[in-house]
Amino acid sequence: MAGSVAEVPRFLLNRAYRPEAVAEPSGDAAGFHVRLPGWRETPVRKLDGAAAELGLDGVALKDESDRLGLPAFKVLGASWAVERALREAPDTRTLVAASAGNHGRAVAHVAAMLGLGCRIFVPARAAPDRRAAIEGEGAELIVVDGDYEDAVRLATEAGEEPGALALADVGASGPAHWVIDGYHTLFAEAAAQAGFDALVVPAGVGSFAAAAARYGALAGKAVIAVEPHYAACVTASLAAGGPTVVPTPGTRMAGMDCAEISPAAWPSLRDGILGTVTVTDDEAVAAMRELATLGHAIGDCGAAPLAALRALMTEPGGEELRAAAGLDRPSARVLLVATEGVTDPAGYAAAVG
Repeated sequence: MAGSVAEVPRFLLNRAYRPEAVAEPSGDAAGFHVRLPGWRETPVRKLDGAAAELGLDGVALKDESDRLGLPAFKVLGASWAVERALREAPDTRTLVAASAGNHGRAVAHVAAMLGLGCRIFVPARAAPDRRAAIEGEGAELIVVDGDYEDAVRLATEAGEEPGALALADVGASGPAHWVIDGYHTLFAEAAAQAGFDALVVPAGVGSFAAAAARYGALAGKAVIAVEPHYAACVTASLAAGGPTVVPTPGTRMAGMDCAEISPAAWPSLRDGILGTVTVTDDEAVAAMRELATLGHAIGDCGAAPLAALRALMTEPGGEELRAAAGLDRPSARVLLVATEGVTDPAGYAAAVG
């Protein structure tokens, strides 16, 4: 089922919201993560100026610009999925993945740590700096003449070769589920660092948002997912009541340039996401610039939650979702998750200066 870009709403309140039906998050990954070389918690930054301007008691930013030496959170899911997958396929010699950049680099990084080969498939519009970063981890890079979904298809096929193992963060496979489990570490960590009533997180294929939904359901926190207006597959799927494919003409928020959601993520998204906000590339850039003036170097996807919160708190169309999330109260506190730092230096410099 294909949707039209014009049909995507700016704000969506999920009418099927049933947090009591969301599966409990798995905490198995946390003990594994803290034993990894170089482990440390990522910081939470206070955005007091934004809080005062938006009439909130607090706005904080979980800064994932340096997680285990990589400029994005993705290594949490990739490392745990590899750990689980190798228990079942110990003869694996090569890890395979599709990526717009961050997931592929994370898989390549883990492969290098373990002395395994790695092959990463990226869509043709992947930024040169992101391609170079994947190759810098020692992976074989394959540029696909197509979009992200084409890269996923080819990576899945390559993962069926003898000695190869596909590490997808999208799909219905075991690794897709383990990636979601791996992301729970971030939310448990954040909860110990800061008090908040609502989470605003980037969506993409939905794996990270599903992890947020599981945490939110367990802890009684509202979860709002953020998407590019031109790749709003979660918004379209929630509106339709089932997984929905959307056109993706392109967005600079490369990590969320996704036409369809992950089957592994869908049940948690359907039941545990309170609502969504879509943002434009220009709004993401404005948020990047705002964060840069505060000394925080955050990339497009990581800055999108701040852009979404500004829209939600200031535009009339956001009133219903704002009230449902409890953000119409002056005592409300919000945690934004900045999922990436500068993963495309050239693009960041052009946008921020």
